Amino acid sequence: MAERMVGKQAPRFEMDAVMPNKEFGKVSLEENMKNDKWTVLFFYPMDFTFVCPTEITAMSDRYDEFEDLDAEIIGVSTDTIHTHLAWINTDRNANGIGELKYPLAADTNHFVSREYGVLIEEEGVALRGLYIINPEGELQYQAVFHNNIGRDVEETLRVLQALQTGGLCPANWKPGQKTL
Repeated sequence: MAERMVGKQAPRFEMDAVMPNKEFGKVSLEENMKNDKWTVLFFYPMDFTFVCPTEITAMSDRYDEFEDLDAEIIGVSTDTIHTHLAWINTDRNANGIGELKYPLAADTNHFVSREYGVLIEEEGVALRGLYIINPEGELQYQAVFHNNIGRDVEETLRVLQALQTGGLCPANWKPGQKTL
């Protein structure tokens, strides 16, 4: 049986990644916590697919809004950093993702995908998992989708803003509205 993660400390991670400047680097939850940042961690199945580039580029196109909310985005798949870089270097019109404003991490040993409960073991790829972690390292939100369905960036921003109110947000709450 799956164990509850929301409300608990998020599994710590450090992964190799392709940074926004296209250089190889590392990303870690500890670094975001040290910098007092929220972490929006999302998993996707693999590079050079059909649904993935739509959501990866949509998150990048709205990156400034996440940054304004003191949140860092990290995209993760089980592909290598070299495959990530090749995909980034491929134009959006050619099924690539072009320039990104946040890092893409490589979970090649499947450790992080397994820790977050999204690894499809028999395929070696992740489901579409989305996790919002506060600056103290507590997992505040998780959603896991079938791989045929892309995420809604607007909803991710809304949930992040709701969590940051510290209040009780009713159904259909929108930023700027009263909390309970």
